[in-house]
Amino acid sequence: MGFLDKYFGLTAQGTNVRTEVMAGFTTFLTMAYIVLVNPAILSQTGMPLAAVAAATCASAAFASILMGLVANYPLAMAPGMGLNAYFTFTVVKGMGLPWQTALGCVFLSGVCFLLLTFGGVRQMIVNAIPKPLFAAVAGGIGLFIAFIGLKEAGIIVANPATTVGLGDLKSPVPALALGGLLIIAILNAWRVKGAVLIGILATAGIGWVLGMVTYMPAPYSLTDLTATAFALDIPAALDIGKTGFGILEIVFVFLFVDLFDNVGTLVGVSKKAGLMKPDGTIPRLNRILFTDSIASMVGALFGTSTVTSYIESAAGVSEGGRTGLTAVVTGLLFLIVMFFAPYAQVIPAAATAPALIIVGAMMMAPLREIEWDDPLVSVPAFLILIGIPLTFSIANGLAFGITAYAVIKLLRGQARLSDWMLLVLAGLFVFRFIYLSAG
Repeated sequence: MGFLDKYFGLTAQGTNVRTEVMAGFTTFLTMAYIVLVNPAILSQTGMPLAAVAAATCASAAFASILMGLVANYPLAMAPGMGLNAYFTFTVVKGMGLPWQTALGCVFLSGVCFLLLTFGGVRQMIVNAIPKPLFAAVAGGIGLFIAFIGLKEAGIIVANPATTVGLGDLKSPVPALALGGLLIIAILNAWRVKGAVLIGILATAGIGWVLGMVTYMPAPYSLTDLTATAFALDIPAALDIGKTGFGILEIVFVFLFVDLFDNVGTLVGVSKKAGLMKPDGTIPRLNRILFTDSIASMVGALFGTSTVTSYIESAAGVSEGGRTGLTAVVTGLLFLIVMFFAPYAQVIPAAATAPALIIVGAMMMAPLREIEWDDPLVSVPAFLILIGIPLTFSIANGLAFGITAYAVIKLLRGQARLSDWMLLVLAGLFVFRFIYLSAG
């Protein structure tokens, strides 16, 4: 284990191999739903379901392992939720583009990411975000994670009269999820190491005993990966003359949403893990951004929508994950699951949902750092805090907060020449809101 300690700096980060492995397992279990959800969404474009399942596992494995080895960060990656829906329902079904062309657009957005990273533009954007808002981003992501957990558990459901409402807590799934929530909370109260992971497995076990886990795997083999691998059509994506400026718009959206979702996730996880430097900067930022860029391109080559960092990484961080070994373990588990992708339903949503709720609660701690008496900070922070979960988008929450911060600072006469990137970001966000409203 000496090599692992030296390579990942385990002792320096106050962790060990056992803790990192448990953290990797925890992160994997909280984001393993993507193995089922991503194929279900992308297959509606006509992409073979089994091929997308294999591509999902392969891209998540590659990206997470690369993040761990290159950037040494406990940040797991996989095809992003929201971006896969945009890929399917807007690009392919809405605009009528073949899925092969859409994959070409994903690849081009990854190339743009890489160029922006080489030019230092992405780093400038991350550094332009006001440091007092980092805590709000962490808290907003916490609420987002908890909201996803409550929704997946059926504890919160859609309600036409009030937008959301309380689900039927007597139903099996919500009842099991609440039981799992209680198990994890009690284990946490007793300071049991690995409480989240133990809670997930215990809840899944109860679900199995009660006959609540059902799955119907389709025929599947690893050779099915070839159905989408390297099927992307880059020439069609570049054919602006034939398709008009729609391709540029698609690439821009992939680029824009992934950029700010990544920034929000990176800030939130760094804050939770205590990896952020005292001046608010993120260590090894260049390596993280390069890894992210390469992951997007490789994901498109495998045959899936944009690969991005996952907010569920916070679950592993809450279990003590502090180094890239956590991400490597998560990636290896995705690699293993590629052999058994159809059987991923053995861990039901009712078992992972309580973990998301607990982690969301834990991520509220940084909110104490916000100067709530200063409107320059408190108003943008609140907009981020409430905007992320209620719009179901980290990018939207950031947009509200950064725009508000820039406008208030400008009108209060405190804007300086050094704030030019902040003002540019605010302008882009305003343009984005106008564009989305017009659409």
